Amino acid sequence: MRQGDSAGPLGSFLLPEGFSRPRARAMLRESSVVGELGRYAVRSLAERRRRGATTYAAPPTGYGEPVLLVPGFMAGDSTLNAMSRSLRRAGFRTYRSHIRSNVRCTVDASYELEARLESIAIRRGSRVHVVGHSLGGMLARGLAVRRPDLVASIVTLGSPMLAPGAHHVLLTRSVEMLVRLSRAGVPGLMSADCVAGDCARQGFDESRQPLPADVGFTAVYSRRDGIVDWRACVDPEAQAVEVRASHAGLALDPRVLDVVVGALRWQALAGSALEVDRGESA
Repeated sequence: MRQGDSAGPLGSFLLPEGFSRPRARAMLRESSVVGELGRYAVRSLAERRRRGATTYAAPPTGYGEPVLLVPGFMAGDSTLNAMSRSLRRAGFRTYRSHIRSNVRCTVDASYELEARLESIAIRRGSRVHVVGHSLGGMLARGLAVRRPDLVASIVTLGSPMLAPGAHHVLLTRSVEMLVRLSRAGVPGLMSADCVAGDCARQGFDESRQPLPADVGFTAVYSRRDGIVDWRACVDPEAQAVEVRASHAGLALDPRVLDVVVGALRWQALAGSALEVDRGESA
């Protein structure tokens, strides 16, 4: 990492050599989310008009495959509403993670997501695709390692799996705030152990383990990302896809949504209807 870079309250192992925090001015690139939101609104309006003018709509091509959507750090399910609508229009069946704000210990959040994932897989009779934005993508990768019997494929969006500490200083300050509140006795927040201790190490190590060959993996990243080091998002085990979007825009820019739909369609064709292991997690 560059001289002067520091992991702050995070364990130093979360910011390995070769990665660095985006510079302070990188946050200016996030202003493009306004245009990305406008682009989504224009496309949504055009699609509504098209459906209203077409007597017989083309059949969806998502084959009803289940998709679990996982939001990023300090975000909730509502931040992926645009993603959900786009996937449903493509014929996929989307499910919320039931995360109101992603500020809990990541290991605890991961086990709750596993229970959610298992209930969906049993209900649908098939493995589930998982799409995660930022921290949500890192949780998705850990789930795929731990429960490949439940996960058909994962798509990560701006998820710095190779260096979770390679993020903007504003996020670091948010983490510091959560740790202080946790020390003050506020329940349900990340503690020091979650970001620098054994808990953090467990989550990081798990996310670096190899995925089974039959679990698809698409990592979407943007060099315009003003929040995380884009290099940390390019997992060597993934099919990496570069897009042009802000970090926030990765969850709503129509060009990114098209990439996600395409990746899931390809995985749907590969098939995900495998028996679900209902025993204890590995």
